[in-house]
Amino acid sequence: MSFNLRHLKYFVATAELGQVSRAAIELSVSQSAVTAAIKELEGVVGAALFQRSAKGMALTRAGQRFLSSAYEILTKVEEAMQVREGPEVSGRLTIAATYTVIGYFLPVHLERLARAQPGLDVTIHEMPRELIEEGLLAGRVDIAVALTSNISNPELASQTLLGSQRRLWTPSRHPLLERGSVGLADVAEHPYVMLTVDEAAHTAMRYWAPTGRQPRIVLRTSSVEAVRSMVANGLGVTILSDMVYRPWSLEGRRLEQVNLADAAPPMDVGLVWRRGVEFTPAMKAFRDYFAARFLASAGGAPR
Repeated sequence: MSFNLRHLKYFVATAELGQVSRAAIELSVSQSAVTAAIKELEGVVGAALFQRSAKGMALTRAGQRFLSSAYEILTKVEEAMQVREGPEVSGRLTIAATYTVIGYFLPVHLERLARAQPGLDVTIHEMPRELIEEGLLAGRVDIAVALTSNISNPELASQTLLGSQRRLWTPSRHPLLERGSVGLADVAEHPYVMLTVDEAAHTAMRYWAPTGRQPRIVLRTSSVEAVRSMVANGLGVTILSDMVYRPWSLEGRRLEQVNLADAAPPMDVGLVWRRGVEFTPAMKAFRDYFAARFLASAGGAPR
């Protein structure tokens, strides 16, 4: 038996969402269809891709390797399906991106854009949000890729491309993994590692505030890898988005994810530009690239 794109899409959705039920809702299919597709795929691959438990579906090491290949296959298919004979654009484009975006989202898209539009001369700068906003308003930056959930300046327009769900990260065999439901009140009982880069700490306190509780912070750091290692080594837990999640620390220790009962808003990533600016052909080509990949079926009007 061979597998098809449906198998890959169901597998990727389950890997990203951590539960067959959530994947089924996302894909608008039945849970049994997702379960059957994953079992068929595991039969073809000849290895278990998930560890199944009452908490959900966690990727095995074979699953992690297969996920990387699945992403590549789906991306290539997407590129093939979106081939259009459009005009090639040339010109200079200055873009800015925040730390998280440039580290975990943007590079692969810059490579694909360079292949699609070889005439674009792109200069990229990493900046914090405040400098990005200043650069856009002053005309030093043409367009930015940033956490749109942090953008509030009325002189700027933004278009969210995707929302990366925030979940609790714990080390393996952590007591919270045994709970049927985990809320922020439960998290508050354990040491907490607070990421500070890209206003992560400020965002976190916004969703902690309504609970009347505070995390027991043992370390504040701007390094995602430091957070990952601290959690994997059992020195605390944290709440971060799926975009920056990796199941292994630099020391090779395992991290787990737990869905939260309390609402933790997703980390929104998207494009930002000065409201009312006249788009150059280079800016339009940049925006069109992302719109084709993220907004073709999901809407996403600028705000």
